[in-house]
Amino acid sequence: MPPDSIYQTKFERIVEHSSFHLLSEQAQDFVRSKAYEMRFTQQELCKVSEIALDRLRWKETCISADWPKVPLHPDPILNKKRVLSEIQTIHEQLKSRTRSYRNFTVNDKPLTVKPKLVNRTTKELGLGRCPVASERTRCCNLMTLDAVQQCGFDCSYCSIQSFYHGDQVAFDPDFASKLQKMKFRDDQLYHIGTGQSSDSLMWGNHQGILESLCEFAEQNPNVLLELKTKSRNIGWLLDNPVPKNVICTWSMNTQVIIDHEEHLTARLNQRLDAAHAIARKGTLVGFHFHPIVHYLNWEADYTDLAHTLVQRFDPDQVVMVSLGTLTYTRSVMKTIRKRNLKSKILQMPLEECAGKLSYPEHVKLDMFSAVYSALGSWHGRVFFYLCMEPHALWKPVFGYQYDNNQDFEDAMKNAYFDKVQSSISLERNNGQE
Repeated sequence: MPPDSIYQTKFERIVEHSSFHLLSEQAQDFVRSKAYEMRFTQQELCKVSEIALDRLRWKETCISADWPKVPLHPDPILNKKRVLSEIQTIHEQLKSRTRSYRNFTVNDKPLTVKPKLVNRTTKELGLGRCPVASERTRCCNLMTLDAVQQCGFDCSYCSIQSFYHGDQVAFDPDFASKLQKMKFRDDQLYHIGTGQSSDSLMWGNHQGILESLCEFAEQNPNVLLELKTKSRNIGWLLDNPVPKNVICTWSMNTQVIIDHEEHLTARLNQRLDAAHAIARKGTLVGFHFHPIVHYLNWEADYTDLAHTLVQRFDPDQVVMVSLGTLTYTRSVMKTIRKRNLKSKILQMPLEECAGKLSYPEHVKLDMFSAVYSALGSWHGRVFFYLCMEPHALWKPVFGYQYDNNQDFEDAMKNAYFDKVQSSISLERNNGQE
C-alpha cells in the first residue's frame, strides 16, 4: 500500500529508534510495507524489527515466510493487534524450541577481529566488586582487578560488550607500581579475580602483567589470586615460579558452543591440555561451566566433558567448579542484537530471574544437576558453587545452601585456602622424599 505523506514522515522519524537499519534489504522492504499498511507505532515497529532481526541472527526463516494471515476485521486497530499477537506467539515458539546447531554456520566470512593494543593510564587501579554482584542472587563477593580493559576474544554472549566499545585493548603502563602500593589487612582473606574485564591469560606477560601479579601474590599470601581464561597461553606460567595462592581457572564449554558462540577462543582440547600442564606443574586449577547452554544433545555433551575432567585431573589439583548459565540485562541483549554476527544465543525461553532474564528455573535445575552428578567423584573434595543464580536452586542441586552471601563467601575462601595449604604441604613432602 502506497504510504501517505504524513505517515511516511512519521516512519522516517520512528525508524531511527529501532533495529530496522540492521535488517537485510529484503527484510526491510517487508517490514516497511507492513508498517505503512498497518500504521505501526514506534513501539510496534521496534518489536517487529527486533523479531525480524532475531530471525536473521538465528538463521531462521524470514519474518515474511510465516506472517500471520488472520481474518480481517473491520476495525484496523483490532486487526493489527491480532496480527502482532500472532507474530509474538510464533516468535515465542521459536525461542522455546530446543535450538540445534546442526547445519548452522556462524558467518559467511571467517571472523578476523584484530584488537589494537594501547596504553591508557588510569587515575586509580580498577579494584572493586564483581560488576554483576547482586543481593538478589547467592554471590561470592568476588573482588575484581582490571589488569587489562577489553577482551580480544569474541564470545557472542559476553557482557563485556556492554562495558567497553571499539576494538582497543587498554593496558595501564603504571599497573605494576600501582599494584605494589595496594595494602591489605593481615587478618583477612581476600579473593581477587582478573578475568572480569578481559581474559586473564590471553595476553601472556605483555607489559609484565603476569610477572607483576605473581609478585603481588607472593607479597600477599592472604590473597587468593584467580586467573580466569579461555586461552591456552600458559608459556610464561610454565617457565616461571607461580606462588601457591595463584590459581588458574578455565571456562569450560562443549565444542559445539565453542565453535558457534565462543569465537577466537582456544578449542576445548587446547584448554584441557593447558589446564593439565599447569596442574602438573603444581599450580591449582579450577573450572567454570559457565554458561551452560541448552541445545540439542546438551546433556550428553556436558556429561562427556565432566567425565573427561574426572579422568584427566586429580581432585587434589582442582580447587573449584562453578556452574552457571546465560543471564542477561536488557541492555546486553540489545548490544548482542546490534552485532553483525550469526548467533543462536538469544534463541531461548526467557523468564525474569533476580531482576534479569534467563532460562526458566526447571531448565536450570536440569542442566546444573546433570553436570554436578557427572562430577560425583569430586563431591566433598572440590568446592562447587552456582554463579549468579537464585538462592532457591542451591539445595535442589547440591543438597545444601548458604543462608546469606557472607556465609557463602567465607566458605569459599576457607575451602580455597585449605586447598592452597594442602598443595604446599604436598609439595614439601614430595621434596623430602
